[in-house]
This record gives sequence, C-alpha cells and structure tokens, in this order.
Amino acid sequence: MWILMIEACVAFFLLVFIVWWTMYAPKPKPRDDDKAQQDEQP
Repeated sequence: MWILMIEACVAFFLLVFIVWWTMYAPKPKPRDDDKAQQDEQP
C-alpha cells in the first residue's frame, strides 16, 4: 500500500514540476532574422 502512495506522490510532484518548468521558463530572445520576417508580413 505504501508503495502505491509513494508512486502517486512521485507522479504528482513530477506533473507539478513539468508544469512549473514550462510556465516559468525564460522566453527566447527574438533574433534579428525573426524581426525582419515579421515586418515583411502584412
């Protein structure tokens, strides 16, 4: 029974960690090439 509880806790914390990692990951800085492509689009 304890093994199932530990497994459920590990799975829950792994889910929380993945969500936290993706929400608060630093966004990549736009490159000059990306800015030039955005200016060309109408």
